[in-house]
Amino acid sequence: MDLTHLLSQVSKPIRYLGNEFNAVHKDWARVPFRVALAYPDLYEVGMSNLAIKILYTILNNQKEVLAERVFNPWPDAEKKMRENQIPLYSLESKKPLKEFDIFGFTLPYELCYTNLLNMLNLAQIPFLSSDRDESYPIILGGGPGAFNPEPVADFFDAIVLGDGEEVILEIIDLLIKTKKGEWSKSRLLQKISLIHGVYVPSHFQIEYSSKGTIKQILPEKTFIEKRIAPDLNQLSYP
Repeated sequence: MDLTHLLSQVSKPIRYLGNEFNAVHKDWARVPFRVALAYPDLYEVGMSNLAIKILYTILNNQKEVLAERVFNPWPDAEKKMRENQIPLYSLESKKPLKEFDIFGFTLPYELCYTNLLNMLNLAQIPFLSSDRDESYPIILGGGPGAFNPEPVADFFDAIVLGDGEEVILEIIDLLIKTKKGEWSKSRLLQKISLIHGVYVPSHFQIEYSSKGTIKQILPEKTFIEKRIAPDLNQLSYP
């Protein structure tokens, strides 16, 4: 994707280049599984977040995995992208996010929820999980803003509750094994839901009262326990 003309018209174009020191550029054609790590805020805000750096390092240390970053663009860049019909892309390879296997969001706080929707819209991906078929990446959520996932549950295929440093590799391992099998989305989500700490919203039905409060959640006996890393000192840090 040639972005020379676009980036010459926006402020701080370095936000959209992905050529910083320690950026990882893997051969897209030779790596079978691709993950887009998204932070739903401006580049400067996202790059100050340690979680993105940790997950980026963990995933790119796997030979079969390629992990690239994406952030919510500043309004001037967003305007140019919409005018030129340029879909939201990853920094390292400039690939549209629809071409990834996982589009994963770190949710730091509630005020970024609207940016989540903006990024899905820019990526030309339907908001609702129920509207996405197998041609779209798995939309995965996590982070402190996902501890109460219900306000955004309908937008995600799966949400990690708790620490993600170990569970992300379990999810990736499962998806790599099943990618060649051309599984249906429902079958894939059923397998993902068996991983400790993973919540699949589509597996639950919520009934509301006339006052708008939750009356009943089905199935009643299912409980999602958050994932806790046993020893933070043993985790990988960049």
